[in-house]
Amino acid sequence: MLPALAIAVAGCGNSETPSGNTGGSSGAAAPNVQLVNAGQLTNCTGLPYKPFEFEDGGKVVGFDIDLMDLVAKKLGVKQEVVDTPFDGIQSGADFNSGKCDLSSAGMTITDKRKENIDFSDPYFDATQALVVKKGSGLDDLAKLKGKKLGVQNTTTGQEYAEKNAAGAELVTFEDLGLLLTAVETGQVDAGINDNGVLYDWVKEKTGFEVSKEFDTGEQYGIGLKKGNADLLKVINDVLKEAKSSGEYDKIYEKWFGKKPE
Repeated sequence: MLPALAIAVAGCGNSETPSGNTGGSSGAAAPNVQLVNAGQLTNCTGLPYKPFEFEDGGKVVGFDIDLMDLVAKKLGVKQEVVDTPFDGIQSGADFNSGKCDLSSAGMTITDKRKENIDFSDPYFDATQALVVKKGSGLDDLAKLKGKKLGVQNTTTGQEYAEKNAAGAELVTFEDLGLLLTAVETGQVDAGINDNGVLYDWVKEKTGFEVSKEFDTGEQYGIGLKKGNADLLKVINDVLKEAKSSGEYDKIYEKWFGKKPE
């Protein structure tokens, strides 16, 4: 397992802004919120997951990162992003060990994950999709019988494939980047993952296409340690304020090229 990569995200907070004290308090904006590191909001995520979170020029950016900048601003601190394997996030281990305060990781809210972590209110609708080489004719899971289907470890895409891709050989990858590289190089015949990241990928990889969407009705939520009610309230308040003020729409359009439907 590779060491975690910690990258500061600029643009929220400065030396004159109230920040957390040595006791973990976040300052005047939300005095009851306890942070794992004083003066910063530590966000665990799994890179790359473009356009939600990815590294660009040595800095982690993306839709989720911009939203968490709003939370950090509300708390009067800066955001710090930690790149970590996704399993440690969804299992709750990263929160229980004090590695991070929250996780914005394009993470679907599921009952299974709720056993280990708490979720914010939903902030993004998603569904599973299939990405293939153009002209392959692979536009349904049934057509992958006897072929290799790439899945990302411990994701809802993997779960969906295990239940519905009968006859396909599932090949598991630790992160989205490795999965998409396997699709591009022909190591696998197709890949399954959330539609948002796949549509973003095929914008640049014009020899590939999203051939099928599956109506899984998923919604993303911000994850955090079970019982952390004070931080949960701040996150939900920020998401609500961003949607009512139009700030959410601006961030959405910045990363997806259009306003949410």
